[in-house]
Amino acid sequence: MKFNVGGIDRILRIIVGIVLIALSLMGTIGVWGWIGIVPLVTGLFKFCPLYSIIGMNTCPMKK
Repeated sequence: MKFNVGGIDRILRIIVGIVLIALSLMGTIGVWGWIGIVPLVTGLFKFCPLYSIIGMNTCPMKK
């Protein structure tokens, strides 16, 4: 698996994921907050399947 998520993109994904999950746990936004698992996991693993499909890459590592 090649990395295709890097830098600011990765940090924002992790923050958004944690915030959505936390809001869901507090009951603020309901069950839909669990969708935060997706950006959290893609940020932690530095890989986004959608980026692979559309050919996008934000990771500064050389190919």
